[in-house]
Amino acid sequence: MKTLVAVLTISLCSTVAAQQFSSVPGQGRSMVVTKLGIVAAPQFLASQAGAHILEQGGNAVDAAIAANAVMGVVQPYVNGMGGDLFAIYYDAKTGKLYGLNSSGWTPKKLTIEYLKSHGVDHINPIGVETIDIPGTVAGWDALRGRFGTLPFSEILAPAIYYAQNGFPLAERNARYWVAKSLMQQPGYKETYVPNGVAPKVGDEFKNPALANSLGQVAQHGRDAFYNGPMTETMVKFLQAQGGTHTLEDFHDFQPEWVEPISTTYRGWTVYELPPNEQGIAALTMLNIMEQFPLGQYAHNSADALQVMIEAKKLAYADMYKYVGDPRFTPVPVKEMLSKDLAKKRAALIKMDKAACEVVPSDIEKMLDAHGNSTIYLSAIDKDGNIVSLIQSNFGGYGTGMVAPGLGFSFHNRGAGFQLTPGLPNSLAGHKRPLHTIIPAFMEKDDIHIGFGIMGGWNQAQAHAQFVANVVDYGMNVQAALEQPRFTKATFEGCDVQMENTIPASVRDELSKRGHQIELLEPFSFTVGQGEAVVRETKRNVNFAGADPRSDGEAIPQEPATK
Repeated sequence: MKTLVAVLTISLCSTVAAQQFSSVPGQGRSMVVTKLGIVAAPQFLASQAGAHILEQGGNAVDAAIAANAVMGVVQPYVNGMGGDLFAIYYDAKTGKLYGLNSSGWTPKKLTIEYLKSHGVDHINPIGVETIDIPGTVAGWDALRGRFGTLPFSEILAPAIYYAQNGFPLAERNARYWVAKSLMQQPGYKETYVPNGVAPKVGDEFKNPALANSLGQVAQHGRDAFYNGPMTETMVKFLQAQGGTHTLEDFHDFQPEWVEPISTTYRGWTVYELPPNEQGIAALTMLNIMEQFPLGQYAHNSADALQVMIEAKKLAYADMYKYVGDPRFTPVPVKEMLSKDLAKKRAALIKMDKAACEVVPSDIEKMLDAHGNSTIYLSAIDKDGNIVSLIQSNFGGYGTGMVAPGLGFSFHNRGAGFQLTPGLPNSLAGHKRPLHTIIPAFMEKDDIHIGFGIMGGWNQAQAHAQFVANVVDYGMNVQAALEQPRFTKATFEGCDVQMENTIPASVRDELSKRGHQIELLEPFSFTVGQGEAVVRETKRNVNFAGADPRSDGEAIPQEPATK
């Protein structure tokens, strides 16, 4: 009998492992599979640029930075030099993970008291008070300095080329390019809609000012952005808009290397970065989901979605209550990740009824400040090193403000702060806000996956859905990214959005349980766009998937043939 059980166990494990690399019914495209490197980004020019850097002898870090820089050129409505950056780096040789938090802090003089003394009791989502010191360039520098192999002059060359010489807009580029609400913001129209007409698919766009800014970083590194003429231009411009920014705020800024936090989920280990970002909500959501036999429920069935939607509400309630900048307020990470806490939270879920109130009522003060405009990309090189990188302006172009001659808009990440004193996410000088953008990583045995899905407060819940697709339903990463998703942007209530490719019978059953469903189109931008790369160390093979909700692709490195 023991022998039979052992055989069945081995057979089951082999089947699950095979599922991770084979297509599933309805899968729209195949994974990319190669012994060489791969870059998966949400715009094909960025993926191609990263792959080209690999072909020039760069590693995953060099390729990820190159792809991110191109993303800032071709999709400025979601990311760029004026935003923030987080990354997880997996070192294949040692198996160690490194986390980088390059989210910006507020100007030192910007406090609740300062704003109230100037008659401000509500943060303007596109006001100068939302512009923290951008962390992207410092993040590039930290990654390249510690793990990269190529100079900035080579890494940034593709982005400089596209900014200087132009590129034709892809389909989703054209769809999201113009933000009508920002047309009066200083520098926005002149930079992104210079002729006043929304560009169409195939129209060429050039940004020579951005090419010059990138060129300065290529020549002088991070000092070009934080301690040079560009810094003086930014400070002068921001102060002219009423900002409290100083040269010292830029000079003093440094990213932070952090230890990733993790939980286990049915034998897998899933990693996120620690607060000040929302990654902990993905882990606590998974801990709650683990208390239910999700794999025994049909995929995206009413019972499966009931568990995940309710787990989302509970996880986000805790995240909102406790998470802020840990340099200012202690965050009980260990307690939040406790399996005992997860059991108690799971016991609150009723399978036949949606819970409409699971969070403090003052959560509404944050709801009108959320953004969903971010890019996620992942890169893997021939040696199996992985970069999981996310970068964002927060809400679209952020503030839409562009300093003269610089060619990039400033983010509005500070819109996430609260003006009520004494809370974990209360505004203070040189403080980082609660951040929505999160890179992720998961592994089991010889399988290592760098993944992420962008989209404001969508991200943690989308991560949990991706993990469930892989772990509970045996999907490969491409299939896991393609599956219909739900999202709940609010922190209370029974509202939930889901793509209309979730069967009508399932939606009807969820409605009977009290969920108020808003339907989204198939492959909706609202549920986020993701990418994933995989290293299987047993065979030294790399795999990758790219979300069809974007203009992106996973593009492999070509071999040297000379």
